[in-house]
Amino acid sequence: MKLNGMTITLNQSCTITALLTQHHYPVQQVAVELNDKIVPKREFDTTFVTDEDTIEVVSFVGGG
Repeated sequence: MKLNGMTITLNQSCTITALLTQHHYPVQQVAVELNDKIVPKREFDTTFVTDEDTIEVVSFVGGG
């Protein structure tokens, strides 16, 4: 699978929440695009990813 342009290997399919947690992303503070489609945050726990998927994770950063 590709995660933010890097190739990684999944041992088994997992939810977006599990993937984000494994890679130390703050689940409540990111947006996820799975295979060119935005995934609503409410679907992170029920959407599974596999080695064939491409995911882009965008973190929100505050500033002023």
